[in-house]
Amino acid sequence: MQLVCLDLEGVLVPEIWIEFADRTGIPELRRTTRDEPDYGKLMRGRLALLEQHKLGLPDIQKVIAAMGPMPGAREFLDDLRLRFQVIILSDTFYEFAMPLMQQLGLPTLFCHKLETDARGFVVNYRLRMPNQKMESVRRFKEINFKVIAAGDSYNDTAMLGEAHAGILFHPPESVIREFPQYPVTMNYAELDAEIRKASERI
Repeated sequence: MQLVCLDLEGVLVPEIWIEFADRTGIPELRRTTRDEPDYGKLMRGRLALLEQHKLGLPDIQKVIAAMGPMPGAREFLDDLRLRFQVIILSDTFYEFAMPLMQQLGLPTLFCHKLETDARGFVVNYRLRMPNQKMESVRRFKEINFKVIAAGDSYNDTAMLGEAHAGILFHPPESVIREFPQYPVTMNYAELDAEIRKASERI
């Protein structure tokens, strides 16, 4: 049995924090895992900026409600799910992702959870577990799945390394340079072709 694990932001939907940064005019919120490999440091900075600017979860959800999947993402995912079991492994949060999941046909999503206070301000975040993308792939392998994984950022590379086959999708140049062992795809047609090749190989 083969299983495809995909990252969410930057692969199927736009980067939520970048959209939010652009709409609020807070450029510091544009930093993502493409820029900062340390996820804890990245999230602590984001929470501090939200507190500084008095922005809560409802403000972020308004932005997300106006977003949609990347062009062609739903069609790519629908076709992929005809041929493979597919699981989305993301470092986003359920409170952010569910409206977008509905637009993608409700694929299975494993991600994290936010904690908010009574006023709707984000006060903390709860990781499902450390390195959940890599650990999820490891567990899938333990129950005899052959795993193909695709992602775009630093926080995906451990998942790609753990999978039987790893693929980069539209990554930044820094990730391409640091992880030359993974094939690079720049659109859904190329990603689909690499998944097919990997499926025949593993």
